[in-house]
Amino acid sequence: MLQRIQTIWLLLASACAFLTMKLSFFSGNKLVNNQKQFESLTASSPGNLFLLILTVAVAIAALVLIFLYKDRKMQMKIALIVLGLSLVNIFLFVSATEKFVEGTYDLTSPVAVAVPVFLLLAVRGIYKDEKLVKSVDRLR
Repeated sequence: MLQRIQTIWLLLASACAFLTMKLSFFSGNKLVNNQKQFESLTASSPGNLFLLILTVAVAIAALVLIFLYKDRKMQMKIALIVLGLSLVNIFLFVSATEKFVEGTYDLTSPVAVAVPVFLLLAVRGIYKDEKLVKSVDRLR
């Protein structure tokens, strides 16, 4: 059933993860050859290969999770794993800001933080569906 609420949450999580590849999380100055150089930190920024791979993996996994609706237990397990990966992704974003000499978080940085929030809402929806199916099976 693709018309469940967690489908919307998973789609939003995937869209936000893909948006972090273009929207900046942090902007500031870096020291390059003893000169300050202005840069913006995105998931596709040069020098952040692991961040790029993890962001793409989270985005694709959230999309794939939409189509695992027939096996809710598997969908819940994978969603929790993707939730953990998205938290690691935010940690990598924050740790990448330490390379900057000075700078600020951008207005688009909540997009990266929204990914685990949407995944958590999807997990909650999957749990509610599983609970509903168990209660109906109990009545049979």
